[in-house]
Amino acid sequence: MPLFGYGPSAAVTAAPQVLRDAVQADRDGLDLFTIPDHPYYGERLDAYATMGVVLGRTTRITAVSTVTNLPARPAPMLARTLASLSALSDGRVVLGIGAGGFWDEIVRLGVPRLTPGAAVRAMEEAITLVRALTGGGAPVSFDGESCRVTGLDPSPVPVPRIWTGSVGPRSLAVTGRLADGWIPGRASDWLSPLYRESRALVDDAAAAAGRDPAEIASVYNLPGRITARPLPATRDRSGRWIGGSAGQWAEELASAVLDHGASGFVFFDAGGSDAPLSRWAQEIAPAVRAAVPARKG
Repeated sequence: MPLFGYGPSAAVTAAPQVLRDAVQADRDGLDLFTIPDHPYYGERLDAYATMGVVLGRTTRITAVSTVTNLPARPAPMLARTLASLSALSDGRVVLGIGAGGFWDEIVRLGVPRLTPGAAVRAMEEAITLVRALTGGGAPVSFDGESCRVTGLDPSPVPVPRIWTGSVGPRSLAVTGRLADGWIPGRASDWLSPLYRESRALVDDAAAAAGRDPAEIASVYNLPGRITARPLPATRDRSGRWIGGSAGQWAEELASAVLDHGASGFVFFDAGGSDAPLSRWAQEIAPAVRAAVPARKG
């Protein structure tokens, strides 16, 4: 069954609405509530502080940062943060992680600039270390290029699911080798050339590592409008999804699951929608959930 999520504004000034949206998304049966991580912008909410409050206000929904700004969050402390959130929320957290994409902004935090290759290696080490520091077991020592720990006790909480926001070939290869899921970059969807080319690299790396590529979920960030009436075209001239009526959304997303193996969708209102969260959670998500098994049979 596909996952359905909602991505609200991350503005500090929108904090009360973010919490109201989280409670509504939880009540309406959505699976995911996502928060971007841009700690170099003072007008943005901190992703992990927001996730903690959201998890405290909800009972079922899973929180995920799409994606964690790894250069600003040392991997051992990131592992401890995730373990604590998991313990406090009965496991309702996913690690979304990236190598870092806005380095001119990131270095303003006082962290050193990494080359693209070093940033990808740091992401790979972080995934390895987060997994090693959760799930219990013997003390962990790790001597990597960017992460070094000695004799740390793992948390007894289960290892979290890990999704990447990989874009480049080396990062996509890490996704194939190590990750549980992938969030295609630049809001690319299942019909885009970027998705097709990138997913092939993920699948090749997974197969080379002895993994089943089908086990790596594709979860899409999907901006668009939900309109009262059907649109003449649901995609623009470049082929990018722009939205449509609830029925048009449901038909498109059911096809994405059945024909293209989509695992989940996170909706971002592109403007022009009336009550976008309600319509997404109460009309579109249930329609797709109902259509998928019906069409499979």
